[in-house]
Amino acid sequence: MLTKTLEQQPVDATHWSTRSMAAATGLSQSAISRIWRAFALQPHRIETFKISTDPLLVEKVRDVVGLYLDPPERALVLCVDEKSQIQALDRSRPTLPILPGTPARRAHDYLRHGTTSLFAALDIASGRVTHQLHRRHRAVEFRKFLDLLDETVPPTLEVHLILDNYATHKTPAIQRWLVRHPRFVLHFIPKSSSWLNLVERWFAELTTKKLKRGAHPSVEALETDITAWAEHWNANPRPYVWTKTADEILANLARYCERISDSGH
Repeated sequence: MLTKTLEQQPVDATHWSTRSMAAATGLSQSAISRIWRAFALQPHRIETFKISTDPLLVEKVRDVVGLYLDPPERALVLCVDEKSQIQALDRSRPTLPILPGTPARRAHDYLRHGTTSLFAALDIASGRVTHQLHRRHRAVEFRKFLDLLDETVPPTLEVHLILDNYATHKTPAIQRWLVRHPRFVLHFIPKSSSWLNLVERWFAELTTKKLKRGAHPSVEALETDITAWAEHWNANPRPYVWTKTADEILANLARYCERISDSGH
């Protein structure tokens, strides 16, 4: 049965269910379920992955992880990114509150009231976040955010920014700004490796705790809500602690590439 689960599939489906496996093996559905749980098999689930094809993958991983594990002295390391096109969505009907035995319920349809973009920089040492909201998402807005960072970070400190390869981070205007502000050093994560930027963890918390179930009748209300959440976070910030070394990450990636190369597909 285990071999059939791992190496075969039913003729009428892409994966096994307890019912189809029971019919194919003569075992009961409960027995199939117990065996699958014992071996941590979940045929109904599938996860996605994406492997970076960045030719400088190794160098960038070592550079960024090195900043996490051994940040330079008299310097600030900031993870920077933009959460663009955040929609101000309002439900067409009020949400019904939670009751004993009944979850909160809300209308399926919603009203769109525009978008905003959130620029954020996470201090890896303290967990504090500097943020700025803009209605557009261009190099002009990114330069304004860099100006904000330049104003708020003490002038005696170097500033190392970890960020992705988005085009607005590399325009001639940004390059000229960096020449005028030599204490700023940019470190780019590999392409398709957003997991390497710790500010994405903060964006995930914002989405889960505030945006996903929020209702906002205007962009102004959305921006007020985001700002209040960021201020609440900064009142008691929590840094995300990076633990894996670059060698461990690269070794795991090599093993995974070997597995998918040997999968026969």
